[in-house]
Amino acid sequence: MTAELKVYPNEHFYDADGTFKMDVAREAYLEMMRFYNYPIPPRFDTDDFWVKDFNIGNFAESGMAGIFWITDAKYNISGHEIFLLPNQAIPEHWHVATDATNEKCEAWHVRHGSIYTYAEGQPTEGVAQDIPSSHTECTTAFKREEVLPGNVAMLSAPGERHWMRAGPQGAIVTEYATHHDHEGLCFSHPNGKFFLD
Repeated sequence: MTAELKVYPNEHFYDADGTFKMDVAREAYLEMMRFYNYPIPPRFDTDDFWVKDFNIGNFAESGMAGIFWITDAKYNISGHEIFLLPNQAIPEHWHVATDATNEKCEAWHVRHGSIYTYAEGQPTEGVAQDIPSSHTECTTAFKREEVLPGNVAMLSAPGERHWMRAGPQGAIVTEYATHHDHEGLCFSHPNGKFFLD
């Protein structure tokens, strides 16, 4: 593929007062889907397709979009699509047990683009340059693995701290996981949130 996705500066996604422009962000992901000829079903026109800047305010570096295809506590299963713009990262996080669910196990199947996963363990040489500028003081998972289309990576243990960054062409990734509620989602960044107050 010789064409490249358009890369937007961070200010493209925020009003002058710092308000996150979710509709603008959603359109950037839809552009990426069209770039990859990814099927866009009607559910993507609903709130089922969500976009997050994780309350960090640096969406070009730290953000994502997603849709849960299925999540079922009774059968302990979750299927989720992850969308990342070029070089965009999901901030470092981990999933603890709650009254409703156990620690989360998850694996990531790259459909388009590429990702780098970062986990606990022996640091990969040069990994410090990968960390988003807003996360340099709080990131602790430095073991990097590149995952290309068709390949799958997974957590080495439930509850492991981890994060993910897209390659230069963005990424569309299917996540296979055990069911987990978001009450057990913890971020290393002090401002990190999945749901805003």
